Amino acid sequence: MTTRLRAMFCDHLSIMRGKYLPGSKVGDGETRFCRSTYAVHYDRDLMLDAPGALCREGLPDMVLRWDAGGIRDSWDKATAIVIGDLYDDHGAPLGLCGRGALKRACADWQEMGLTPKVGLELEAFALVANEQGRLVPYDAPGGVVYGTGPFADPMRFNDAIWEKAHELGFRLDMITSEFDTPQFEYTLTFDEAVRAVDDIVLFRLMAREIALEHGILLSFMPKPIAEAGGSGLHINFSFSDVEGRNALAHGEKGGPDHMNDLARGCVAGLMHHHKGLAGLIAPTANSYQRLQPASLSGYWQNWGGDHRGVTTRVSGEGGAKARLEHRMADASANPYTAVAAVLQAARLGVAQKYPLPPREQGDCFDKTDAREGVANGLGRAIDDLEADTALGEAVGAELVANHAFMKRKEVRKTRDLEGDGLRDFYVHFV
Repeated sequence: MTTRLRAMFCDHLSIMRGKYLPGSKVGDGETRFCRSTYAVHYDRDLMLDAPGALCREGLPDMVLRWDAGGIRDSWDKATAIVIGDLYDDHGAPLGLCGRGALKRACADWQEMGLTPKVGLELEAFALVANEQGRLVPYDAPGGVVYGTGPFADPMRFNDAIWEKAHELGFRLDMITSEFDTPQFEYTLTFDEAVRAVDDIVLFRLMAREIALEHGILLSFMPKPIAEAGGSGLHINFSFSDVEGRNALAHGEKGGPDHMNDLARGCVAGLMHHHKGLAGLIAPTANSYQRLQPASLSGYWQNWGGDHRGVTTRVSGEGGAKARLEHRMADASANPYTAVAAVLQAARLGVAQKYPLPPREQGDCFDKTDAREGVANGLGRAIDDLEADTALGEAVGAELVANHAFMKRKEVRKTRDLEGDGLRDFYVHFV
């Protein structure tokens, strides 16, 4: 029997915020939060006078609204859970809301007769506290890339995640060990964009909370262990046309030699807005420890086929499985905002008919055809985001203004941090 409802939204820092409400609220409903939540940083130092947060206007309410159809069982006993949309106190959609930005991106594509479909891949490191209370890597001495079973996960916390995900209807495609032990990858099945991102943010929250019950801090930070590789949020996408067919398909063959005009336009858009995207979808100081040349991370402004060194990868699968994969984002980004930004950059490529540069021919270790990569730090990435006014307007000017302000404060807050100090600024939240 459900005794309470956990009503939630994903904020500008990719933190899940919410309230527990009585069971009588399980149905269509709403609750209120302080709008100046969008003025709070990871360190909770103080509220900042960020655009749209209205700190100087009395810290008014914003309203979270949900539909009964979105309520689902949770992994917490007798608790239902729901993600809602944010509105201002006058009933207008709140421009700061990442979920709202994604809905606008989907609506923009639907005006073209296309419905975005998304599949997301999350990577994370497992950390534990040692006797001194310092976070260290979870001990999985037999772990290898594509490892499964107790050598990769001695405490079997991923088994608990899998079992609960299956029980609750999350459609998992895969859980496996990644290259750097103890790193794991979690992939959910393709779905319509908003539903897919709802699933990934709830799955991420569930995975972190189940891992915590096993004494493990599961961190989706881009680079929590300096000497190990990075963790990304890979965004795979395609489109359904009005007849339900995959609009990226060009016959049954996939890959760069079989791209249709829609696919070519999407890739051109992602190339054109490469540097502007970084500030939104790789949005922490820690992100730029991951985004480095020769790191298979989405650093380079390039594209290709079955090539993990490129940022935009054209799947070798065709027909119903044709898709594009964008590899720059990490999970310190709000996933709604990140997917919205990728979809808007792709749409601009189609709408503006940007030229498509040649595909990558180098190995992206010692040789690359790419002329540019992303900025060498968060501050310059925000400069690039603000300079890309077309992308900013498409994603949402108010959201981008708030984001840029908060991230410039973050640059100053993290300027003198390194090693564990920089990690610990983020690790309990991401």
